[in-house]
Amino acid sequence: MSKFWSPIVSRLTPYTPGEQPKIANLVKLNTNENPYGPSPRAVEASAREVGDSLRLYPNPDAEPLKLAIARRHAADGITAREVFVGNGSDEVLAHAFHALLQHGKPILFPDITYSFYPTYSGLYQVEYRAVPLADDFTLRTDDYLGHGDAIGGIIFPNPNAPTGCLLPLAEVERIVQGNPQRVVVVDEAYIDFGGDSAIPLVQRYPNLLVVQTLSKSRSLAGMRVGFAIGHADLIDALERVKNSFNSYPLDRPAIAGATAAIEDEEYFRKTCGMVIASREKLVASLERLGFEVLPSAANFVFARHPQHDAAKLAATLRGDGIIVRHFTSARINQFLRITIGTDEACGTLVDALKRHLA
Repeated sequence: MSKFWSPIVSRLTPYTPGEQPKIANLVKLNTNENPYGPSPRAVEASAREVGDSLRLYPNPDAEPLKLAIARRHAADGITAREVFVGNGSDEVLAHAFHALLQHGKPILFPDITYSFYPTYSGLYQVEYRAVPLADDFTLRTDDYLGHGDAIGGIIFPNPNAPTGCLLPLAEVERIVQGNPQRVVVVDEAYIDFGGDSAIPLVQRYPNLLVVQTLSKSRSLAGMRVGFAIGHADLIDALERVKNSFNSYPLDRPAIAGATAAIEDEEYFRKTCGMVIASREKLVASLERLGFEVLPSAANFVFARHPQHDAAKLAATLRGDGIIVRHFTSARINQFLRITIGTDEACGTLVDALKRHLA
């Protein structure tokens, strides 16, 4: 702590990202990165921007990307005025906290969820209530209804993280419909691996903001691009905050690469299908080894073994050069979150577990 710090700094609890080890030949299954590279079209488009044009500022509105996202969702009535883009979905979420959730009343989100939510609450001084998940780690819709003017908003991931559990779209709609005076932010970082997006609800509900990322299903975690879709009034609030913070959050290669990735639907669907197929194989293998695996609609699984301590298992796997994520929170400290890798990487994990569980 320094005397030069602003008072809020000492009160913050920063987010802890997943480990990025600098060790060769790791089987890295800890940070939910896509095991397949981005669309070749995205790589080529991004590379074309690396040259003399870098001396020029990028388009501050990232207009080509907004138009591409709007075209992809045109069947749901989405236009570019209803699209916001930012430097990863984390920045988009940060702007949502700042622009839409600061109402002097507590917001609601699950007690087991994306740990950036309490971090942003601290940064923007937003009071919150952590709503317990059910015993089976699912989100109970009724817990988010009937609060009236007592709350300042709602945010939750769907599928949830780190559990991977999916809330059906009809239940998402119940939450949005039941809170017409408050913004409901649905964080869909993993929706492309097994769920139905809430984007088709946007035209019916002016209080709904849907946030997605290109880090997972589009394999662009290293490029940092996220977006939100919502009523034009919500998007305008995000734009006002963004342009009071950083008018150029996306650089030229990012805009070009992300636009091409959105437009390459065939590659997107192919790689998502490969991840989903690998997930189902891994779930079956883990269950044969005695693991309890929560139902996952994400590119990871959340699993525990009734006879083996999760922290010890994670440490043992690390000794084999296999990295998985272990959380220390009380309700989930016996779970491992395992990213879906290639079939080869998942097979290496399963073989290691067979040796250690024997």
